[in-house]
Amino acid sequence: MHYRDHAPPHFHATYGDYDITVDIETGVADGRFTRRALVAVLEWFEQHQDELRENWERAQREEMLENIEPTE
Repeated sequence: MHYRDHAPPHFHATYGDYDITVDIETGVADGRFTRRALVAVLEWFEQHQDELRENWERAQREEMLENIEPTE
C-alpha cells in the first residue's frame, strides 16, 4: 500500500517478477501472478479485508500503517 495512492482503495502484491494490485472492496486482482501465489494472496485478503480498509484510510491521511499478519 502506498501513501496517498489513487482510488479505488487497493494494495499491491509482488511475487518474484510478478506484480498485482487487489481492489480492497471487491477482491478483484489486476496484473500477473502465479496461480498458487494468487490463491494465497486472495485468501489472505479475505482474512484481513477490514484491516486493509483501515490502513487505506491511514495511508490517505499519511498516518503510520498498522502491521497486518503476513501470509505464510
